[in-house]
Amino acid sequence: MKPFCSGSRDDVRLLQAIQCSEISDEEVNPFYFAEPVAPLVAARKTGKKIPLQRVVDAIMPIARRCDHLIVEGAGGLLAPLGPNYSAADLIKNLKCSVCVVAENRLGAINHSLLTVRLLQTITSSPLKLLLTQITPRADAAMRANRAVISELAAPISVLALPYVGRGASTLASIQRNHPKTGAVWDAILLE
Repeated sequence: MKPFCSGSRDDVRLLQAIQCSEISDEEVNPFYFAEPVAPLVAARKTGKKIPLQRVVDAIMPIARRCDHLIVEGAGGLLAPLGPNYSAADLIKNLKCSVCVVAENRLGAINHSLLTVRLLQTITSSPLKLLLTQITPRADAAMRANRAVISELAAPISVLALPYVGRGASTLASIQRNHPKTGAVWDAILLE
């Protein structure tokens, strides 16, 4: 599910397609804002206040219905979701495993390590890191990132999702590329 979504609802439509509409749009995405800004900003502009407990209460019934529930964040670990809380606070309240996703590019080492180190201060839950290949050919930074992050973030597992082509965020692409990506998803879900 994707509790917060601002702007396009393409992610929500994709999540619905992947899970064959097992849960409703409102369950997949209980807090939607048309304007593409941080959820806190969007909520303020529409006069809404969404307390952290309300978000937890929207997630937990769905989690109880699933073997594995993947909760997609919005904007990064410290992006403001509501009054006085961010994704970091939500993770702390959910006491869930976390998979940090980062584009494999120049800057990924810093971004990944900052995120992981902050997470380690707020949760003892299992952490994993997934580097996504965003271009068909890897440059020098892309070729080095996984090894360096693995070394500096040990013992955290650092996984790599290969480049799967343009339009990767479609159901057809996900199905077509499953032979290349299935082991990565299995590794993410294994504790």
